[in-house]
Amino acid sequence: MKMSGVDIRPGNIIEYEKGIWKVAKIQHTQPGKGGAYMQVEMKNLEDGRKTNVRFRSADTVEKVRLETQDYQFLYADDDMLVFMDQDTFEQINLPADLLGDARAFLTDGMTVKLELWEEKPISVALPEQVEATITEADAVVKGQTASSSYKPAVLENGVRVMVPPHIESGTKIVVDVYEQTYVGKAS
Repeated sequence: MKMSGVDIRPGNIIEYEKGIWKVAKIQHTQPGKGGAYMQVEMKNLEDGRKTNVRFRSADTVEKVRLETQDYQFLYADDDMLVFMDQDTFEQINLPADLLGDARAFLTDGMTVKLELWEEKPISVALPEQVEATITEADAVVKGQTASSSYKPAVLENGVRVMVPPHIESGTKIVVDVYEQTYVGKAS
């Protein structure tokens, strides 16, 4: 399936220069002169190389169609992660770096989607958003709530996110796993 270069999102698997690449980070840039472009950081899923590529809106890339299968995360063993097929109970070991920064949000028993290309697991997709508890949050500075400012906070998994001033330590929030940003207060 073809897609425009500016529609690329983190977690997408694309075909680029005869290889299969997973998008790690994106940055949309609109310079004062010339057209807008998307700066994309990608990792090759076959040999582990990383690259930065600039895509313009006129550029198209092929989004790779992958088979997806639900697996349950069991435990981490050094730099390997152990997953179990929920239908056959077959276990599979995958390298931890396959998840990148999203690894911090992986919890025991979590259901994830394993993405298979030619029946070989090449990617693990976590839920887009998860609930997490704040363990540390800076105190509110008087008058700070008048503007839409944010303050740093640390989640139970050690990840730092920016949250609104009214969020305190011990509060459960919803976090975007791939952007590592505050989405809202958990209900």
